[in-house]
Amino acid sequence: MSRIRPALAAQFEATASRAPSYSAAVNKLLVLLPCALLALGARAAGDDMLQQARTLATDAAARAAPGLRVQVQVGQLDPRLKLAPCNAVQPYLPPGTRLWGAARIGLRCTDGPVRWNVFLPVTVDVFGPGLVAVGPLPAGTVIAAADLKSAEVRLSAAAAAAIPLDEVVVGRTTARPLQAGEALRRGDLRARQWFAAGDTVRIVAGGAGWRIHGEGQALNAGVEGQIVRVRTDSGRIVSGLAVGQRQVEVAL
Repeated sequence: MSRIRPALAAQFEATASRAPSYSAAVNKLLVLLPCALLALGARAAGDDMLQQARTLATDAAARAAPGLRVQVQVGQLDPRLKLAPCNAVQPYLPPGTRLWGAARIGLRCTDGPVRWNVFLPVTVDVFGPGLVAVGPLPAGTVIAAADLKSAEVRLSAAAAAAIPLDEVVVGRTTARPLQAGEALRRGDLRARQWFAAGDTVRIVAGGAGWRIHGEGQALNAGVEGQIVRVRTDSGRIVSGLAVGQRQVEVAL
């Protein structure tokens, strides 16, 4: 019995010596727990804000491109920003925003001690039908029907518009190399020459509800979409756009 009592006393002392450290750990946890909950709440609010921005961009892009598939990727705010807490953040489209490719969504605090306004980068990918190369097409290739097929293409991948399915491109010449599966775009085709200098051309001019026609002699080659000068039968020289086979459109 005399040996047991010292052992119990030593065990009690050891437990008592650990109690302050246990209590300190609990107190530290009680201090950190509200901070952790606040951080989780802030993260949830941030996720909700990003989802609102994604929904706004997706809906607006879908309205601007009806019938096409839209996919939106939301970027990150500048990490250097130090934004004050806010109870309500409203996403909006800045004036003149075109949701096509790289764009941005505005975020403004409407309920908080400090009203702030920032911009969130987004990437808007728009997909639709187009023509793609079946195999590699070197520059200078005269396109045959077997060279192209229809497929869904990322229309927003480049500034030049993709060639629609109903446009006749057989017989056109490629202006640059195309890889297999690559979409055919406006800038990928060489401009057509509609007529040569000295050819007799048809002049078309008009406005709302009226058109007039005439003939003249082309003073330079008529390349698709380029300005050409034409001498009319009366000797007057006019300028217009080469728009078709031996046809010039003059704006009045």
